[in-house]
Amino acid sequence: MKICFFLQRRFTYIGYALATRLNQKYDVRKFCAYIHLRESFNFIKNQKSPRFTQLLLDEDIHNRYKDEKVDWEYIKKLEKDYGLPNLWPYIEVDRIIRSNQLIRAYPYNTPPYSHEEMARILQVTAKAIIKFFDEEKPDVIIFSVVGSISALLLCEIAKKRNIKTLHIQSARVNIKQTISENYENFSYVNDLFNKLQAGDISLPEHKNAAKTFLEKFREKPEPYCSMDLPKNRPIDRRRQLGFLKPKKFFWSLRWWPKAITRYLTDPYRDDYSNINPLWEIWDNLKKKTQVLIGFENFYDEANLGENFTYFPLHLDPEIATLLKAPFYKDQLWLIKQIARSLPLDFKLYVKEHPAMVGNRTRYFYKELKKIPNVKLIRPTVDSLSLIRRAKLIVTISGTAGWEAIQLKKPVIIFSDAFYSQLPMVKRCAVIERLPYLVKEQLENFKHDETALINFLTAIYHESVDVDLIQIWNVEGASQVEAKKEQLWPLADLIAKKLNLHSIN
Repeated sequence: MKICFFLQRRFTYIGYALATRLNQKYDVRKFCAYIHLRESFNFIKNQKSPRFTQLLLDEDIHNRYKDEKVDWEYIKKLEKDYGLPNLWPYIEVDRIIRSNQLIRAYPYNTPPYSHEEMARILQVTAKAIIKFFDEEKPDVIIFSVVGSISALLLCEIAKKRNIKTLHIQSARVNIKQTISENYENFSYVNDLFNKLQAGDISLPEHKNAAKTFLEKFREKPEPYCSMDLPKNRPIDRRRQLGFLKPKKFFWSLRWWPKAITRYLTDPYRDDYSNINPLWEIWDNLKKKTQVLIGFENFYDEANLGENFTYFPLHLDPEIATLLKAPFYKDQLWLIKQIARSLPLDFKLYVKEHPAMVGNRTRYFYKELKKIPNVKLIRPTVDSLSLIRRAKLIVTISGTAGWEAIQLKKPVIIFSDAFYSQLPMVKRCAVIERLPYLVKEQLENFKHDETALINFLTAIYHESVDVDLIQIWNVEGASQVEAKKEQLWPLADLIAKKLNLHSIN
């Protein structure tokens, strides 16, 4: 068997640890990889075991577009073979190519490339990946996230060639991680859920664990990721202004000159994914200025006794909007549609994502406040307390919908989510239908406890306990190396899906 990894940024170190485990325990000897970031590429290239037969560096492939001419006949063939149904989704999902975000901080949104240049970038990337698959012939490709032209091309071309795709995903239950054959939902969980619903299988041990989890969650609701707790984010004004403390201020004065020097002396500083520290300084100054001005004049007090629908703002940019719901990524527009779809006696409570506090412009909030029945709730308010008292939760595809389901609340979503197939969830695929879905969920909602327990049972059976978010956020290979044993259950789950057997 040959396993291909898509190694993106920090996941490179995690991916290498997984490959090491698959090599040592399951005797997998053939690996190849498509890699983002030159530093990550050099790390994998310098490893002695396991060896990778071929490594593709995204930045090197990207540079070829400068000497490429657009072959529109080739583009049309690509569109016919791999269109979704056209090729724009491959470009729209890539926040660097489409908007120059990541290189520049949100809300910067100016494409660094022309229409023709985008076509050339997609063309050279597709050619490189097709050649890569022709030469390597991998049996499976493993992803952590699909958020670029190359990742989505790898995924869709692999599917057409019957190459198995495995996606590592958070199961949104404690620290559990699951594996899926697609990025839209949890394929293995869903298959098992359908069997449980039909009564074809019984998993009493996992069902008891699911019931225990649900009881504890309802008694004391907490987000699956502790980073999303208000207390763990600098979301109040005092903590946002922490950068003015002498210790942090002088640290910044020392750090920025070093960053600029490293950038200017880097022979590969022109890689399209490199962040110019001068722009980073400018974007940070703009953000800090916004924080100094503050947003207090926009916030409303929550009245948990009134009728309200809750819409939590998504992180932006995010896969939920770039890949899964690209036609709903304008959240200001979407909020206007939700607000006009509610009964007249309802308010729409909108709350900022904890990681976005200080990032959105004041203009965004000013426009939000023009909507008569909208309240912007302080980010320090606990999201779960709002979910508990809301009459309806509306989200693009966020975890708030999953939390609401567990608390027996009606939910409307706008794209495929991992919990989409639960019978009490309604998806709005056509915006004109939204007022009718709202009316249906408010007047005729029926919670299905059996389905929820079966879904949680399937999650418990098809997942492992690995605190991947914490490990992912650890900088550098040495730190991941120190924690690699925590990743072994995830490697074992991958092996199980590939029918590999331990040699130990």
